Amino acid sequence: MTAQSSAAGLCNRLSAAAKAVLLVCVIGSCSSQVETFGSMDKKEKVEFIMEQMRLCLAHRDYIRTSIISKKISTKYFEDSNDEVQKLKLRYYKLMIELDLHEGAYLSVAKYYKAVYDTPSIQEDEAKRNEALKCMILYLVLAPHDNEQSDMIHRVKEEKNMEKIPRYKDLLTCFTTPEVMLWSQLCEIYEPTLKTGQPEDTPTDVFTADEAGVKRWADLKIRVIEHNIQTMAKYYTRIRLSRMAQLLDLSVQETEDFLSNLVSNGTVYAKMDRLAGIVTFAKAKDPNDVLNEWSFNLNSLMQTVNNTCHLINKEEMVNKL
Repeated sequence: MTAQSSAAGLCNRLSAAAKAVLLVCVIGSCSSQVETFGSMDKKEKVEFIMEQMRLCLAHRDYIRTSIISKKISTKYFEDSNDEVQKLKLRYYKLMIELDLHEGAYLSVAKYYKAVYDTPSIQEDEAKRNEALKCMILYLVLAPHDNEQSDMIHRVKEEKNMEKIPRYKDLLTCFTTPEVMLWSQLCEIYEPTLKTGQPEDTPTDVFTADEAGVKRWADLKIRVIEHNIQTMAKYYTRIRLSRMAQLLDLSVQETEDFLSNLVSNGTVYAKMDRLAGIVTFAKAKDPNDVLNEWSFNLNSLMQTVNNTCHLINKEEMVNKL
């Protein structure tokens, strides 16, 4: 007996609502290719696929949810129709839940950017600020790369940033090449991010549950990574003990964080563990060194020639 026939027999003994749920579960479990049904319009197909996604998420089947989500093209949500925009918000809510489980903070920030750009959200100040806050926080939580850096600078130019000054200041901290002390950052921003202020409600990013605690720990990691990248810009060589002091970490923790960043290609560094010295300057290629020496020598000779010309000119003018 097939799964479909078993479900059909059971459906006869259930209420209409239960039948609908059961049928959707059976179709979802069989990976029905609803997007190929010619008798259904686009809206019905999208609703059906999103229901499959919702049920898979409820069942914690994240891999299947990810596969099913790819059946929906986000171009469909460019339609300004109110019904389509409601579907858009439902879709991105499901995608945020999916990628939060995967820890893909940059993707979550992009989804919140899509929610933020929705006309109905723009018209509601509370929802608009909520989406903008979440977008900023998940951008800060995302590991540094070119895409993340570009998006941070674009979000920083948003005109509504002035309405959430604390979050704007936090974003500025991560775009300014200065070392941040974790203790000071907690003192200034932790109350706002976790419990909120009278006129600044908190988000659900740093909640008291396990996921919120993990994201707070990830924020500390991002602060440390930002500080190491800042040091790499200003130092060519630094002692590991001094580096640990600036990062407010132990020497072993500093070494672990630095090793991870070097492995990821985020910074370039070499460590002399016996001497306890970290070198951020890259070793130059011999050809580059020779070219630089040749250029400097030519510049020097040009300066000497100009100086001799000016001396001769003064001698002729003053008839020395």
